[in-house]
Amino acid sequence: MAQRCEICGKGPMTGNTISHAHNLNKRRWLPNLKKVRAMVDGRPRTIKVCTRCLRSGKVVKAPRL
Repeated sequence: MAQRCEICGKGPMTGNTISHAHNLNKRRWLPNLKKVRAMVDGRPRTIKVCTRCLRSGKVVKAPRL
């Protein structure tokens, strides 16, 4: 399962954790994704969206029935 936002395409980022002694360890930062029922092409569908897209209003949530 891909950790990628279906609206903006935000995905995992890589980098290093750096200790006080400046030892480096590889690590990944994952985006904060939520499963949301949203309107896609006029139909409700469950998509994975990052919280920044939810907050900025790029996603139109589907009405509950």
